[in-house]
Order: sequence, then structure tokens, then C-alpha cells
Amino acid sequence: MLIAIPLLLIPVILYNIVVLFGASSNVGMAQADAILRDPLFSIPMASGAQWNIGSGDLILFLGLILLFFELIKSTSSQKVAIVNHALSMVLFIVVLVEFLLIRGFATSTFFLIVVMILLDVLAGFIVTIISSRKDFDLGN
Repeated sequence: MLIAIPLLLIPVILYNIVVLFGASSNVGMAQADAILRDPLFSIPMASGAQWNIGSGDLILFLGLILLFFELIKSTSSQKVAIVNHALSMVLFIVVLVEFLLIRGFATSTFFLIVVMILLDVLAGFIVTIISSRKDFDLGN
């Protein structure tokens, strides 16, 4: 039954931890974007430039990897896939509300997480509809 839990819940939880616990007050919540962009480490590039990587970048990277696995899971025709689609829709509603109503969540990083979850929801329903149409066509 754990397969029904959307994997994109992980970046949402990480974002919540970074923003809610990284900011100590309402003033800190307004600076959520700065918290996410502060470099955790740098990688020297061949051009001589430094590639600064922040916590927001790492959360987005993890989210993209998990989106890939969610898209693979959406091709499953098991009954648990329907539960996964429903939970993904609930997760999308929750993150959309956070993005629109909570100050520290109105950042580009969180917007991209919201878009990833929306793509997961759309892909899940589209794949399910297409596969059910194929099953229906084969039945005739």
C-alpha cells in the first residue's frame, strides 16, 4: 500500500522543513526565497566560474527525479494506481493552497514543485484514460 503514496510528497515535506524551520519569525518567512538560494556548496567549473547550489536547487533536483518515477508508476494498471492518482490530486490541492495563501511558499522553487505535482496528476489521469480506452477497444 506504500506504493500508493505519491513520491512528490518528499520534496514538499523537505520544502516545508527548510522554510518553516529555517525562518524563525514572520519576517523570516518573507525571506524564504533567500533561504532557498543561499549556497550550501559550490562546484568549480571548467570555465573558471563557481556553480553555487542551494537547498532549493537540491529540492528541485530531487523532485525531478521523483517525477520521473511517478510517471513510470502512472503507467501501471493496478488498482493501487487509482489510489495513487487520488492522493496526487489531494497533494496538488494542498500545495496549491500553500502556494496561494502562505507567505513563505510564494517562491519560484515552490511554484516549480507545484507544476511537477500538476504534471504528475495530469499524466496519471491521461495514461489511465488511454489505457482504459485501449482495453475497451480490444474488448469489441
